[in-house]
Amino acid sequence: MHSRLSVYTREIPILKIKIIALGKIKESFLKSGVDEFLKRLAPYASVEITELSPIEIKDDNLTDKILEEEGEKILSQIKEGSYVITLEIQGEQLSSEEFAQKINEITMLGVSELVFVIGSSCGLAKSVSNRANFKLSFSKMTFLHQFARLILVEQIYRAFKILKNEKYHK
Repeated sequence: MHSRLSVYTREIPILKIKIIALGKIKESFLKSGVDEFLKRLAPYASVEITELSPIEIKDDNLTDKILEEEGEKILSQIKEGSYVITLEIQGEQLSSEEFAQKINEITMLGVSELVFVIGSSCGLAKSVSNRANFKLSFSKMTFLHQFARLILVEQIYRAFKILKNEKYHK
């Protein structure tokens, strides 16, 4: 137990985090929540959100083609050395403590930028999924993409609180 705690109390360098999301948040209560956690995250990480416009799918037969077009837009926003975590239904589910440990491991690799990708309601292009270093799923349940963004920034904040051994987690 002691050696595990020492991992959490180690000094964590400021990490650059980029969240790439398709679509804008329209609901003010969700915007307020995201903004609040971005403000709380400021002492721990530099967080940037890049919103890309999703392409409207008018014909279900074109879904894969449109996902690939969206994928090109997403991939153009990712630097070569970035560590990429995609949010995917088939991704791995982690507890908050495991997520904190994952962020700690990534930081210790010397990664300069951690990128999270939230796709459209139709998912992610295979090219984006293939670029991922890690695939994360929040739940077996389906959430609105705007909720996923709020949950993500809250969990990133919680992870840093866990890693710093600061009050908030429970």
